[in-house]
Formats: sequence, structure tokens, C-alpha cells
Amino acid sequence: MSIAYLCRYDAATAAEELEILRAVIGEPIVMGPPHGDLDEAALAAVEIAVVANPAPGILARMPGLGLIQSLWAGVDGLLADRTIPPAVPLARLVDPLLATAMAEAVVAHVMALHRQLPAYREQQAVRRWQRLAQPFAAECPVGILGLGEMGRAAIDLLRPLGFPILGWSRSAGADALARLQAEARIVVNLLPLTAETCHILAAPFLSRLRAGAALINFGRGGHQVVPDILAALDAGRLSHAVLDVFETEPLPDDSPLWRHPKVTVTPHVAAETDAVSAARCTAANIAAFRAGRPVAGLVDRAKGY
Repeated sequence: MSIAYLCRYDAATAAEELEILRAVIGEPIVMGPPHGDLDEAALAAVEIAVVANPAPGILARMPGLGLIQSLWAGVDGLLADRTIPPAVPLARLVDPLLATAMAEAVVAHVMALHRQLPAYREQQAVRRWQRLAQPFAAECPVGILGLGEMGRAAIDLLRPLGFPILGWSRSAGADALARLQAEARIVVNLLPLTAETCHILAAPFLSRLRAGAALINFGRGGHQVVPDILAALDAGRLSHAVLDVFETEPLPDDSPLWRHPKVTVTPHVAAETDAVSAARCTAANIAAFRAGRPVAGLVDRAKGY
């Protein structure tokens, strides 16, 4: 039985990632399609598939598959492939370094919004010297949508800075969400993308936010409805939006988000996977799987994460 690596990166990146996986895991790993040809016998011999956006349908051709280990924290793309064998355990990447990187990005942009850097940038563009009233962190509640590894890591960095935290996950219920919407000056989305959270950042949600709140979306592009966000910005319901993820990436040149003065666009860089750390987490999960121990990040397919 073998381990196969399946990705749709460019050939050079795929080869580099494969070498890291081989070095860290310490055993042969075969390259699957599209960068490596595996006949039906080789596909049948695959015990563990390590994947990063694999080609749809390829996992269904592996009858001996016992574990699918994703190198990404989000699995919405994988779950969209309805051919994935339903009985095979699927694990998402749970990497402390990834959570730390996300928490750093959240703190950086929360602080920038809290200290009104976008407003000062606008003033600089027109050479206006004007001091803005500056509240303390204790007067700036931050709402965190999503209380998984990344949400908890972000909260752990924000709290010592004095920001009151309003956290929400799907299990918290409507009352907790309503309180977050009413009180938070900055809302940070870190939710997984599921059928229930798809397009959550739309007019019904935005209309209930505290007037002048700012929005940070570090979740998925599928969470946001861009026309609704732009309308909320133009109406003053939102003061600023920091968007790192988009339904079409790279963001098209003609997107109005590029030009809007109250939008900060970043190119899906809030938390990038470290290949060596991800390989170490993968190696630990493979060892746990083979020893019959619990696998980290096991996905509940009914919930979508």
C-alpha cells in the first residue's frame, strides 16, 4: 500500500512540495495526476491520499483508500466533489503555525482599522492635516465569526490588547449573533464555508450591523456578496471592508473592489500554509491513522468542516 500526493499546483511547485513530504514523512510517495501517471493497479494500491485541490473524480478511482489528508485548512472544495468515497475518513489540516499566521493578520488589520489608518490614508492623499477622535481598545468590541482553531488563536492575541470580544459559531444561536451585530465595531469572518454560511456576508446580515462597523473577511470568497458589501459601504452602514478572499481569484481587473476608497484588497495572504509545518502535521496524522489513534482535523461531512 502506498501514499499518493494529488494536487493541481504548477509542476515546479508540485515537485517541490512532494520532496518536502517525502523528506518529512520518510517514505516513498507517488505523484498522482495531473503531474504523475498512475495506472489502475497503482491507484488501487493507494492507502493514503495527501491532497491539495485534487482533480475531481480521482479519489473515487482508489478502492483501497483508507484516509484522505488535506493540506488545506478549508475542505469546501473537496466536499464539492460528490464522487469522493463517503466512507473514507477525510482530515483537514490542523496546523498551529497556520492559526498563528491568521491571528497575526487579524490583529494587524483590527489595529489598522481601530487606529483609523484607512481614514488617515485618505487624508494624506488630499494633504489634509486633521486629527480624528481616537477611542481606546476597550471601547472597540471585536466580533469574531468562527470559533475554531483560527478564531481562538485570534481571540488569544486580541484580548491582551484590551479589545472586548464577541464570539460566534453556528452552535451559539441567533441571540449571540444578534448581540455581535449590534455591538461590534469590527467584525472578523473566520467561518468555514458550508451550505449554511455561504453568502452570509450579504444585505440581511450587514443591515443589522452597528452603523459604521468595519468588516474583515478572512474566511472564503463564497461568504461574501460583493454588491451588498459595496452598497453597505456607500450607505455608511460599513465604514471599511478588508477582503482577502474572493469567489474568483485572482480578483479580475475590472472588479469595483480595486477602486473603492473604503475597501482594502489583499491577495489571499492572511494565512499561507507553511509546507514543512503542514508536512509534519500530515506525518503525525498518518502515524495516528496507522496506529489506530484519533486523527486530528477529522471532518464531519454533514456539517461541512
